[in-house]
Amino acid sequence: MGISRFFQLLLLLGFLATGMVLLQQERQILEQEGNALLQRLQQAQEQAQNADDAAILYRQLQDTAPLQFFQYTDDADGQNNLTRGSFLPEMNWQYYLLPLQLESQYRFASGRVLLKPDLSPLRDQGIHTLWLAGLRLLPLYLALALIFALMMGRHKRVLKYAAEYLTKMSQGQFDSLAQSRFRGELKPLGQALEQSRQLFKQQFDKLESENLALKKLAYEDPVTGFGTRQHFTEKLQQLSLSGKSQIGVLILVKATELGHINQLHGRQGGDDYLARVAVCIRRALQGYKNSESFRIASTDFAIFIPSIVLKDAQTFATQLKRELEEYQAELQTDSIAHTGIVAYASDKDPMGILAMADTAANVAQTLGPNAVQFQDKNMLDEKLGDNRWKLAIEDLLKRRALKFYQQPIQPCRSEVDGYRELLARFYNSEGKFLPTATVIAMAERHGMSQELDKLALLSALKLLQSLPSLSGNIGVNLSPGSASKENFIAWARDLLSKHPRLASRLVFEINEAGMQGNLAASHKFVRAMHSVGCRVSVERFGMGFTSFKFFREVRPDYIKLDPSYTQAIDEDTNNQFFVRMLVDVARRSGVRVIACGIERQEEKMVVEKLLVDGMQGFYIAKPQQLDPAEMNRN
Repeated sequence: MGISRFFQLLLLLGFLATGMVLLQQERQILEQEGNALLQRLQQAQEQAQNADDAAILYRQLQDTAPLQFFQYTDDADGQNNLTRGSFLPEMNWQYYLLPLQLESQYRFASGRVLLKPDLSPLRDQGIHTLWLAGLRLLPLYLALALIFALMMGRHKRVLKYAAEYLTKMSQGQFDSLAQSRFRGELKPLGQALEQSRQLFKQQFDKLESENLALKKLAYEDPVTGFGTRQHFTEKLQQLSLSGKSQIGVLILVKATELGHINQLHGRQGGDDYLARVAVCIRRALQGYKNSESFRIASTDFAIFIPSIVLKDAQTFATQLKRELEEYQAELQTDSIAHTGIVAYASDKDPMGILAMADTAANVAQTLGPNAVQFQDKNMLDEKLGDNRWKLAIEDLLKRRALKFYQQPIQPCRSEVDGYRELLARFYNSEGKFLPTATVIAMAERHGMSQELDKLALLSALKLLQSLPSLSGNIGVNLSPGSASKENFIAWARDLLSKHPRLASRLVFEINEAGMQGNLAASHKFVRAMHSVGCRVSVERFGMGFTSFKFFREVRPDYIKLDPSYTQAIDEDTNNQFFVRMLVDVARRSGVRVIACGIERQEEKMVVEKLLVDGMQGFYIAKPQQLDPAEMNRN
């Protein structure tokens, strides 16, 4: 029950109680006046003792007070009996409200008298008194009820306003509070609401800021400002589920030089490179309304331009190539990015369209620096790009089209031998460099990884022969697939056994992720290379869950830590602990630990304190190109 109804009920009960008190008082007054009336009748009866007639007695008593009932019964003569009036009173509402009966019996002459005074006049007078009291109480009751109703109405309006205000706050609306509504006893409520508003607004703003940051993290690439892979996936779903006929072009831009830029300029340089490629894309998109750009992989950008056909994208392609060439001249690299452009329609398979764009971009990589390839055929496979790459790799193998950059590893102690890591670069028949990562991936896809590794090994031996001034040992990268093949191991052992002096200067670098899939084969390769005087280094060490088995089963000469362990290691105590523990375990096994990806002085100082054996990175030494003339000399 609400407070309003409760008060009204309480007020009604109060007035009813007052009425009951007044009624009880009237009953007492009626009883007192009735008794007084009965006494007068008794006095009148005593004065009429000399009367010997009942009728005379009745008249004398009736003159004194009205009688309800009179009865005289003669003991000797029944002829003298007399009865007047009604013994029972009239049963009306007045009687039930003031129920009182009085009677008197006494001896008179030779008989007996029974009488009841008539209380109706007194009862009517009492009812009239109660009626007047009710008329006086009713306005008071109505006035109090009205005043309370008005007060409760005001309170209800304020409470309703407060409830609506709280609802709005829960919905993130923080309008100013109408403090003028909260007066008197409601003032603390207004103050509490205002304090809550300020507190909730602060919390809401904080949550909104965090939500925007999370949304930005999920949907906006922090380096380029483009949409993320997740955002791109939602865009593909939107295209396929829209139910509307939509056309346009999908453009895939591959920033193929990222790995090379990271080696030359470090991680920050790689981020700057990606950000600049994004700037080139934005400039080329000027004039294309409603275009959307995404970074869908570490090196891949996807762009949607709606409502145009393939030939209308020629202007974009020309402008993008111009922007990329200007950046290439500024950065002084062999290329910047390669682009594939395809038409799309909402009724086509989105993943098939993306595969076509990837095929076009792969073809563009075989055409030279910053090339653009339009794919205008309705092909949903990758045969075109694969065939182009297969021919390109066969051509570079035939021409031995490989050049080396070198990046030294700096020893941390005098008793540790460092070496130079050779970084391979491949070029086409026009002398233009091809993306190294793509060449390696395509060679593996077409089963030509061994041939590519053989080319790298032969070129490294030729380099040592051609450059007698090149001192120290050199590192050659091999694919894990080749290192696990019996025929490649036998070929390499036979070749190196013929050049023991040169073989003793070689360090083969193999990715840990590829080796841990077959530890027995990896151990066999290491043992075979040790037998001809070569050494083995496991790169990107620490990313696999079986990493520590290498010490016991593979027994390499070096392990090169994954750059993620040294990145900001001066701020990451967990990585410091891991590296120190790894160094301790490696020392007991006679394995040298090399920290890679050193790009800041603070990182260098920390890894030196952790007692690593060597360091490599942009801060230690930048990759440098070896003299091509010397390499090609017979």
